[in-house]
Amino acid sequence: MIVVTGGAGFIGGNLVRALNQRGVDEILLVDSAAAIESRDLHGCRYAECMDEEEFIATGLNGRLASRFTAVLHHGACTDTLCTDADYLRANILEYSQRIFSVCQERRIPLVYASSASVYGAGSEFREQQSCEQPLNGYASYKLAFDEFVRSHLTALRAPVVGLRYFNVYGSDERHKGRMASMVHQLQKAFAAEGQVRLFAGSDGVGDGEQARDFVTVEDVVKVNLFFLDDPRHSGIYNVGTGAAASFNAVAQQVINTMRAARGETSLDLATMRKTGILTYFEMPASIQGRYQPYTRADIRRLRDAGYRTNFAPVRRGVADYVRRLVNEAPVAEIVEIDEKLVSGLL
Repeated sequence: MIVVTGGAGFIGGNLVRALNQRGVDEILLVDSAAAIESRDLHGCRYAECMDEEEFIATGLNGRLASRFTAVLHHGACTDTLCTDADYLRANILEYSQRIFSVCQERRIPLVYASSASVYGAGSEFREQQSCEQPLNGYASYKLAFDEFVRSHLTALRAPVVGLRYFNVYGSDERHKGRMASMVHQLQKAFAAEGQVRLFAGSDGVGDGEQARDFVTVEDVVKVNLFFLDDPRHSGIYNVGTGAAASFNAVAQQVINTMRAARGETSLDLATMRKTGILTYFEMPASIQGRYQPYTRADIRRLRDAGYRTNFAPVRRGVADYVRRLVNEAPVAEIVEIDEKLVSGLL
């Protein structure tokens, strides 16, 4: 039985569906009771479903745990803006440590979700301590568990792989609301209002020229399955395309894909600015000094581990995703947009 924690969530749900496509149905789906009740899990096949609290209290013990063949751990706090240290410690660090301990005791391979947020405002994004400088509590606890794993690498009884996700976007993230990807937020904003807003320039960066490494959830799933299939590897690996795209470039791709769906011609960036389709606003004071202006995954370790599949470039990945959103979500379903998240805050 493969355990997928966060199985009712964005990446977790996509993992369950990918396993199903392989013919794997013997899955224990773990998530919060609220997520399981509120999410539409139609199309997901799994043997059992368990609330996180029950999983911690009883699922990690006894006969059920003896059936686990692998754990894909994607269940924890997903709110990068959370400031509750006790909650972050319990849900990111202690929960993960408990799963790690059981996996080691029972020799069960573990793949877990880390985060590129651990790199902070640095300019190098290698899986090394010299590059790690988290800017908030969420990132600090993600790094704390990575450090915990590192301290055990020389004495592992079963493989452990931490995946540092960069900016993930793609199918089935609608439920995330204000924490949905920048691509999703921009598509909703343009559909509802006919314009989008990005951060104005700051700290030597021009308007909308903040840049991130945007990676599709489909590529993230492929990396998970690669390590699930090849248990020889342990350690921490970046998961991104290895390229950075500016917010301006992403917004332009979203807008022009939407325009093409309406039979309208593409516009260049200067025209979008001149006509007010693309505007800018000052970064909120609450996140100044805690915001990553640039990320770009160094994926050499991932390639050295043998992962050879090409990542979808932003131009193609964003266009494909926006076309799916256009087909899935009529304008009547558009909800209020959180302007901070429209700017790609993670």
